[in-house]
Amino acid sequence: MMSEVWAYSLVSVLIVSFVSLVGLVTFSVNAKKLNAWLIYLVSFSAGALFGDAFLHLLPQVVGQNGFEISTSGFILFGIFLFFITEKIIHFQHYHSRGKKGRVHSFAIMNLIGDGFHNFLDGLIIGASYLVSIPVGTATTFAVVLHEIPQEIGDFGVLLHGGFSKARAMFFNFLSAIFAIFGAFVSLLVSGYIKNIQVFIIPMAIGGFIYIAGSNLIPELHKEFTVKKAIIELITFALGILVMVALLWIE
Repeated sequence: MMSEVWAYSLVSVLIVSFVSLVGLVTFSVNAKKLNAWLIYLVSFSAGALFGDAFLHLLPQVVGQNGFEISTSGFILFGIFLFFITEKIIHFQHYHSRGKKGRVHSFAIMNLIGDGFHNFLDGLIIGASYLVSIPVGTATTFAVVLHEIPQEIGDFGVLLHGGFSKARAMFFNFLSAIFAIFGAFVSLLVSGYIKNIQVFIIPMAIGGFIYIAGSNLIPELHKEFTVKKAIIELITFALGILVMVALLWIE
């Protein structure tokens, strides 16, 4: 059984890592068309992250261990952890802007922040498969959906920071493979710390809530037209419904 968990986890984080190569599509796609389409992927991703957090991860943790105050504490810690990561990135961005020759340092900071984020994603995926294969699959699906728009954005940041397309692709992939290390740590530590998912999964829930609520949903409010709002609502609901459909696997 544990060998199956390892296999599923490693294949999943490899898939997540290769999502970083999505920047390849930007080589041939018109930037205006890409941006117009990307916002609907963002809304779909937000719905999927909320759906995974509340329909898959939380019920599994509560069902196995009951809902204790520590569960709420770890969820809040997950939110706090992602909040700190984003603050560090924004702090560096604030002190780099407007200074010639310093934009490149922000691109490097973005890589560091993205690498840490991907490491956490690996931890989350590994811990999810420790709960069950279906939960791990659903979590991987949600992470991939979230990673696609993020990786396209990260690729743009690196280009803006002075990287060539080839170097941007290479370093973006390099930061993405930290997800593999995260999964290794999660699965290895589980052999020494019993029920590691009891605190990692609630932290994942906090992280998903933060990403969806703080990073993705605000993007949906930046431009408003009735048509765009309706499509965003539909794709947001579809993201949740996909997670509902995945419950049948369980």
